[in-house]
Amino acid sequence: MTARVPSVINSNATMLNIRRRKTLTPLEQTIMDYVWAHPGCTAETCREGVAGERALKDSTIRTILRNLEEKGNVGHEVDGRTFVYRAVDTKRNVAVQAAQQLIDRFCGGSVEELLVGLVDNQVLEPKQLQKLAEKIAARKGKKS
Repeated sequence: MTARVPSVINSNATMLNIRRRKTLTPLEQTIMDYVWAHPGCTAETCREGVAGERALKDSTIRTILRNLEEKGNVGHEVDGRTFVYRAVDTKRNVAVQAAQQLIDRFCGGSVEELLVGLVDNQVLEPKQLQKLAEKIAARKGKKS
């Protein structure tokens, strides 16, 4: 699980400080996508599962899974002599961590700067932003 520490205020938006993992390579992302979709997979089932996208040798898939474990993205249990892999965190939480890294690197830690940039570049419509604000406000009301 991801460790969360007290929140801090950045540019009128509250963000949580989240323990950062190293960025995933495109190949690691492919493997993580498979692990998220198939919790409790083995190196062999993972290799077979991504074969349509990438043909990988058994040793390569094991190395990638070991690297993902060192980065804190997957963990394993041993069943007999077989390693069974599971994601340590949800895809959504990892996406949040990646977004926080972008915000820190390119927006000086300002969520507002990112959101304004998304609207200015027509990635996000102002109406969508308003709907998101309403959803967030509704969630806040439920937690009280």
